[in-house]
Amino acid sequence: MCTCMTYTNGDFYFGRNLDLEYSFGEQVTVTPRRFPFSFRCLGKLETHYAMIGMATVMEGYPLYADAVNEKGLAMAGLNFPGNAFYPEPEEGTDSAASFELIPWILGRCASVKEAAALLKNARIVNLSFAEKVPPAPLHWMLADKEQCLVIESVKEGLKIYENPYGVLTNNPPFPFHQMNLHNYLNLSAGAPKNRFAKGVELEAYGQGMGALGLPGDASPASRFVRAAFLKWNAKSEKEESANVSQFFHILDGVAMVRGMVMTPEGKCDITTYSSCMNGGKGIYYYKTYENNRIRAVDMHREDLDGTQLKVWEIGGPQDILREN
Repeated sequence: MCTCMTYTNGDFYFGRNLDLEYSFGEQVTVTPRRFPFSFRCLGKLETHYAMIGMATVMEGYPLYADAVNEKGLAMAGLNFPGNAFYPEPEEGTDSAASFELIPWILGRCASVKEAAALLKNARIVNLSFAEKVPPAPLHWMLADKEQCLVIESVKEGLKIYENPYGVLTNNPPFPFHQMNLHNYLNLSAGAPKNRFAKGVELEAYGQGMGALGLPGDASPASRFVRAAFLKWNAKSEKEESANVSQFFHILDGVAMVRGMVMTPEGKCDITTYSSCMNGGKGIYYYKTYENNRIRAVDMHREDLDGTQLKVWEIGGPQDILREN
């Protein structure tokens, strides 16, 4: 399970919680402009926009979970089991495997508008990265400072939705989340008004009662509502450290605490990492479940005209500043 969101307050930010019961060997990864991407059905991409994000590097190939390119276009894949459907490749289409979608789009497109045009002939197909690495059932959120889309490959075909909320979680498909959000139109960050009945005198007895009914469970539908409420009511100063801090506070509001969600196999679903990308500056901020100190990697401090990936390990214990 995962939660993804955008946040614009001066600069544009994009990030996510990645919720899993295990680590997949993720590393912060910079892909420079001349790293060669070899796509299964789309040929080679010898030169492209540089990008930074969280990836598992297998056989020298970055399998991105989320990333932003040097133009400020960002994308993330989120778990979508039971609904994701990948057909077989078809001649005459731009057939891309699910693991190729992020580098294909971010490598070629500078904006959501360009990506939407590219996706008109796209087909997300049933191809594995390797024999023991089957296609992950995903849907994607794609955004820049101006626009946000959701991409879902389902049995009915490739669906692309405008996402005015800038939030995405997991199942059900995006149209359900759009409709479900209407159930919470009466929530407010302010004090509630008494609408119970004429002649019945009622008043708030504590702060925060305007949001009474905001779901607090970890289901995708509830996290979607909670993330949207927190994001659209969030306030912070228009400067980098305040925005980054606020972004992570919002993600903390929908994070998984070890023990609160158990998988059918009896394992604990946790927020293995949280990310926040400044789209304009190309900075990737992140923290992990075991170490909640915010760390940062700036892609523009690397050689973006190179041919080799640059990776940073993200593990390690909690970093504690001892005052005495």
